[in-house]
Amino acid sequence: MQPISQQSFWHLNPQEAFSLTESNENGITEKEAVKRRETVGPNSLKERINTTGLLIFLSQFKTPVTLLLIGAAILSMLLGDPIDSIIIFTIILVSSLLGFWQEKGAADAVSELNKMIQVKCSVLRDQKMKEIPVENVVPGDIVSLSAGDLIPADCLLINCKELFIDEAAFTGETYPVEKNPAVLPEDTPLNKRTNSVFLGCHVISGKGSALVIQTGHHTAFGKISASLRSKIPETEFERGISQFGYLLMRITLLLVFIIFAVNVYLHKPILNSFLFSLALAVGLTPQLLPVIISVNLATGAKRMARKKVIVKKLSSIPNFGSMDILCSDKTGTLTEGKVTIKETLDCEGRHSDKVLKYAWLNASKQQGFHNPIDDALCSIYNESGDLYHLQCEVPYDFIRKRLSVQVFNSRENIVITKGAMHAVMDICSQVELADGSIVPLEEKKQNLIQLFEKNCAEGYRILGLASKKITDGKEFSKEQEAGMVFMGFISLFDPPKKEIFSTITELKQLGVSLKVITGDNALVAINLLKQIGFNEPVLLTGDAIRSMTTEALSHQAKLADVFAEIDPSQKERIILVLKNAGHVVGFLGDGINDAPALHVADVGISVDTAVEVAKEAADIILLERDLNVLAKGIREGRFTFANTMKYVFMATSANFGNMFSMAGASVFLSFLPLLPKQILLTNLLTDLPEMTIATDRVDASSILRPKRWDIGFIKRFMIVFGLLSSIFDYCTFGVLLLLLKADEKTFQTGWFTESVISASLIVLVMRTRLPFFKSMPGKPLFITTIATILAVIILPYTPLAHLMGFVNLPAYCYGWIGLIILVYLFSAEMAKKWFYTKYDKK
Repeated sequence: MQPISQQSFWHLNPQEAFSLTESNENGITEKEAVKRRETVGPNSLKERINTTGLLIFLSQFKTPVTLLLIGAAILSMLLGDPIDSIIIFTIILVSSLLGFWQEKGAADAVSELNKMIQVKCSVLRDQKMKEIPVENVVPGDIVSLSAGDLIPADCLLINCKELFIDEAAFTGETYPVEKNPAVLPEDTPLNKRTNSVFLGCHVISGKGSALVIQTGHHTAFGKISASLRSKIPETEFERGISQFGYLLMRITLLLVFIIFAVNVYLHKPILNSFLFSLALAVGLTPQLLPVIISVNLATGAKRMARKKVIVKKLSSIPNFGSMDILCSDKTGTLTEGKVTIKETLDCEGRHSDKVLKYAWLNASKQQGFHNPIDDALCSIYNESGDLYHLQCEVPYDFIRKRLSVQVFNSRENIVITKGAMHAVMDICSQVELADGSIVPLEEKKQNLIQLFEKNCAEGYRILGLASKKITDGKEFSKEQEAGMVFMGFISLFDPPKKEIFSTITELKQLGVSLKVITGDNALVAINLLKQIGFNEPVLLTGDAIRSMTTEALSHQAKLADVFAEIDPSQKERIILVLKNAGHVVGFLGDGINDAPALHVADVGISVDTAVEVAKEAADIILLERDLNVLAKGIREGRFTFANTMKYVFMATSANFGNMFSMAGASVFLSFLPLLPKQILLTNLLTDLPEMTIATDRVDASSILRPKRWDIGFIKRFMIVFGLLSSIFDYCTFGVLLLLLKADEKTFQTGWFTESVISASLIVLVMRTRLPFFKSMPGKPLFITTIATILAVIILPYTPLAHLMGFVNLPAYCYGWIGLIILVYLFSAEMAKKWFYTKYDKK
């Protein structure tokens, strides 16, 4: 079938919709789905990024400076200098092949990681319900919807029960919208299409089934997806990279213009001067920066995957390493996540089999979103006697905070409601006592509250239970949740994880403070925090937050250890005030109501078993819901960040210094200090060791505390170590010109040798803030450094020397070069110690 255009469908009845999509109430076959996907494309709003080898290779030549250099080389060939042109082309080609090899490996790694974390939905295929990736949904599919599900496409509802959808992506309203099958006028506005559900929304509560009409870019959300993507703000790390790149580009353009003008003024050959200026720009421009960052992040993501941490968004890795506050729910993270039913109590605090039976009926008959509490209730009771059947259900939602089921047998028809204690008590007018008598709620309300608080203070989570007899047998509705009889309590116990104390200690050592955000009762939350090592946990409740100004909450949120009785919108507010206070905030959540908080956090973290809307909103997925896994991921994030920053420091210290020296030398020399092809070769050889930086070792001190991008620190680093590098370059000039009386070719060979060897060795010094002999580099970095040095020493004695314009250097020349490099490395060590003491005292 052809893609269905942006036509209306909410005015169609089910049979007309089935006809439009060439489907029926049994859905479509798998074979037909494959055909349709080939025609309409994948159900995704993501741009199809073609990462074929050829396109990645061609992208290596996209920088304006490289294109200009190629154009100038062609002009040189046409003017009668084919050898130099071929050499320039060859060097550019080899450099591009290296960049291609690295970038292709990174792209393949990211592709493999993405396959591990697919958002799925339930569809009817071949008359069987099956789980498939959302990308594979096609028009004509019938999807099953329940609480926590993402809406996979634009669909027309076939049937539903108490279905509430979060449509904030379209309307901006956070209040859930109730949906029901219907036929609406064709001109019905989007926010009133109550018979349709749309991609970009998710199910808050209830259940239903819907016919897929439009997918991918043909959906309503597809229309606005491009503008939404353009509004996604840069992360702090991405912004820092951009600022750094622009800084070097401005310096490059200024130097290129000045050097070209000076060389022309000194009557040096114009074409050679132009090629020299462009080659100088290549040497200064951080052209490898995007590749190095991609490779570092992809390598880090692969390492994190081995630690059971899957990265959905590579740019979130630096933020992961920079995180200094982690906000988390308690269930399954701090606790075992295995709910145990402690007791079922009547309204006088004694065990009640009737409360157990009714609680079991509520849990076992409900058809919506299953949870560990319902599973625990189902495991401790078995139905016997006159069996009950489900008549209808009012599903749980986060506004009512309760779940009602209507069940019947041959003797009675009753509604049973289970939920948060106060949410259940609010709809009750009576209380059932142990002897079966019924009294007004007001007579026992204070006793019930005292019993509730007593159990909460002992660390138990308490749910309330109520019932109501139905005499007319009609289906119960949400509006009828009133005048019920309070029956008793269900007390639950979820013990803290055995290793949680040591894990929290490890997070503190990493500079990450843990803040617990939970909807549970404050007494339960305080009890748990005391069990896991918080001596006097500071509490902030949802009621208190409601009355606080943003300024007051900002102050109190930094001090609080636990936020209890919190509703979903408050989670988002807490995270925003912590971010605005200058913290990098991570949020760990897996529930339906966690999606907004996951979106606004610097690092949204979820788990593989989370509801689909939470996994979709998260940047990072944990394959185990364990803070210990998270701590390992933080270390890997900082490892990756540290190696990424190493390249930045090396680019500023070696490349900038050498190019600055070259610019100055070209002014007072009667010849070019290096030929354009020699500059390009210098750039290629110094890049070789730096391309292995992703595999380098990282000092323990670099991962002990959060690291953040600091463009001011980098500027100071560039000035200090760039000038230091230039000082020794000018020392080399003095030795070559004044002591050795070098001619043009000897000067170029000598400085090329000193420049590449010093730039390669300085990597070993700049990669660590420790003395370089106390921090050994990774094996690939060490091997490529040694190989580069050997290649530079051997090169003047090979047949390539003549082509490159090099000559044999006398032995004593190497002695002088070696001495200059040794003094340079020693000076860099001293400067490094001074620099970090002055500018990085942490």
